[in-house]
Amino acid sequence: MRPRDKTIVSVEKIERTILRMHGHNVMLDEDLAALYQVDVKALNQAVKRNCLRFPSDFMFRLTAAEARSLRSQTVTLDSGRGRHRKYVPYAFTEQGVAMLSSVLRSPRAVSVNIEIMRAFVRLRRMLESHADLAKKLDELEKKYDAEADWVSTRKLVTSRLVQPGQALRRGTKVLLSSTRSLSSRVPNLGRLRDL
Repeated sequence: MRPRDKTIVSVEKIERTILRMHGHNVMLDEDLAALYQVDVKALNQAVKRNCLRFPSDFMFRLTAAEARSLRSQTVTLDSGRGRHRKYVPYAFTEQGVAMLSSVLRSPRAVSVNIEIMRAFVRLRRMLESHADLAKKLDELEKKYDAEADWVSTRKLVTSRLVQPGQALRRGTKVLLSSTRSLSSRVPNLGRLRDL
């Protein structure tokens, strides 16, 4: 077994450039160009010369709104002419980054690509190990939303009950119908009635 080669770029640095867009983990062309130490224009030209290797599930162009959103997240922007990109960036999925190694043939590109693949694998493993936690958080959020609906409905009905001129009997009917409609969505409704 060969010892692991000295890494050119740390996996942690690569992980910081991976974004979640359109349901995929992606890297932007400008981040990849910086890692490969090539110009963004040169990277994109190489991709355009080999466009058949990059279908839409390997690479896509960001919308203008997405590009503006990414730019607004940058803390400091240089001012002046020519300081920003003229065109919206491309985003490469994991498969697109793997395909880049066949397009960019420099030794650095090959080494960097190996580290990028390791970063994607590490990220996927992290997400898989935390999938059960994410599922539990989603369930808690749904439960909280249902309970919040119940509390806001109860406050609304209670405020109507204490308003002068409204019949107590009408308010009670509203409260009962609200309780029935929420009982199917909120578990442990009896516990909530005591609020």
